[in-house]
Amino acid sequence: MAESAVRRKHVPENMTVGFIGSGRMAQAMAKGFISTGIIKANHITASDPDPRMLKHIASLGVTTTENNKEVVNKSKMVVLAVKPNIVPPVLREVSEVVSKDKIVVSIAAASVLAPGSKSLPEDKDLVSELLRCIGICETGSEGLLDAVTGLSGSGPAYAFAAIESLADGGVLMGLPRDLATKLAAQTLLGAAKMVLESGKHPGQLKDEVCSPGGTTIAAMHKLEKGGFRGSLIDAVQAATNRAKELGAKK
Repeated sequence: MAESAVRRKHVPENMTVGFIGSGRMAQAMAKGFISTGIIKANHITASDPDPRMLKHIASLGVTTTENNKEVVNKSKMVVLAVKPNIVPPVLREVSEVVSKDKIVVSIAAASVLAPGSKSLPEDKDLVSELLRCIGICETGSEGLLDAVTGLSGSGPAYAFAAIESLADGGVLMGLPRDLATKLAAQTLLGAAKMVLESGKHPGQLKDEVCSPGGTTIAAMHKLEKGGFRGSLIDAVQAATNRAKELGAKK
């Protein structure tokens, strides 16, 4: 009961949320809102041009439609869960029904909350509470969003590539593909949890598993020679610069 009361500090009982775009992110958010009890399923409306996406999100008990304006009309908070290049035309489409009492949140390419210049403090508190209940919200300035996109928005692709490459290495050394993939994914999952839960610097954790003259330091030597860390840094830089270019075109 105490946890529920905390969650309801800024979110009213009759809070309504709409998703324009019903892909995986919208589905995950809707499922989180419903499972935590912070938003009722019948208080959520979602739209998407793809019937398959609507079918998936409808299975959660939410109302679905193909009309974006209907989503706005029914919702206090409207979440733009579409790709960055789709945001401008969607905003133009629904602009005539977006009133001052609506809160519009874009999750096109980031999971850091950056309040707009015209947003109210209570708007930030409400959105932050909603997003924190499903564990995907940090707060930062709007100027950081391109870098957040380069790291966090595009980051899953880097992780997928790492898992695939580790699995390929396992297969090369004789492991069955399914086992190699599971081991690779669990390895990254476990390492990520250690960083988040231990509070230690990643470099310290790396040093702790590199025994003198052992297998891990030999592998790290090979990765350093191949420019592993530099390549990841370059990837984040390239994605950030691309995000800036896309933003400039809006």
